[in-house]
Amino acid sequence: MKQPTFHGRVLLPLSVFAEARAGDPLALERVLRYYDRYINKICTRTLYDKDGLPHICIDEYMKHRLQAKLVGAIVVKK
Repeated sequence: MKQPTFHGRVLLPLSVFAEARAGDPLALERVLRYYDRYINKICTRTLYDKDGLPHICIDEYMKHRLQAKLVGAIVVKK
């Protein structure tokens, strides 16, 4: 059976989300890896050095905050 895709990317099965909600650390890691490119994209910033040259980098603080929010939204507290 062909796996469902979105813009050419294979979607995560719902069973992975269910396992992550139950507290499986490997499933949670898989979800974080799946969304890693998207999180990197929205955390990309252009910073300028003292000479005014632009440098594109990832805001690590914001990336960690978004990952923590994602984990908090998935994991159910019992």
